Amino acid sequence: MRSRSLLHSFDYAIRGIVYALRTQRNMRWHFLVSAVVFSAALGLRVSGLELIALVFAVGLVLTAELINTAVESTVDLAVEGYDPLAAVAKDVAAGAVLIASVTAVAVGYVVFFSRVTTLAQVLLVRSRASDATVTVLVVGLTCVAVLAAKAITREKGTSFMRGGWPSGHTALAFAVASAIGYSTNSAKAMALALFLAALVAQSRLESEAHTIAQTVAGGVLGFLLATAAFQIFWS
Repeated sequence: MRSRSLLHSFDYAIRGIVYALRTQRNMRWHFLVSAVVFSAALGLRVSGLELIALVFAVGLVLTAELINTAVESTVDLAVEGYDPLAAVAKDVAAGAVLIASVTAVAVGYVVFFSRVTTLAQVLLVRSRASDATVTVLVVGLTCVAVLAAKAITREKGTSFMRGGWPSGHTALAFAVASAIGYSTNSAKAMALALFLAALVAQSRLESEAHTIAQTVAGGVLGFLLATAAFQIFWS
């Protein structure tokens, strides 16, 4: 009977964790970040004491999030409508999650900062030797910047692929054109590539996918990102 009760206890606990994962977006983010942290710890070969610190920090955040979920569910069950004390209970529970998260970030900073800095320096030195690497970086940065801008500015129901600020096709065209010019170190190649990029911008205007302002914004974004990337990473 005792072993059966113990198994039931484990079953209830796992059900609680699964419920939190299914219903709480923050809990899913915490689990994802935890997986990234432990993968990084494995890859960077942290020491035993550092791994223990990471385990406790991650466990603290997950525990705080579970308690926060329990408090919110209990308050919602007991209170109908707005109640100042219920709001205080939820705020205090959320504050506990915040403190746990800040603590975990501090632990992660202490464990990873020196290693990540060294790794970044090595990658920076290696990336300077390859024009192709910088060009791929430019394309990636442009895609991320365009998607971020569209996510912030787009209206509900509109498509990421057509319309909105800025023109993604134009941004990519000008980014690649600028990369060609910088990597070849040729003004003629730059001019020709930019002319082709301008034709891409014109096509977006003629198809009425973008306004003039959105197209110009895309071109400027692509050119500036390429310029910044080659200034920083290319020698």
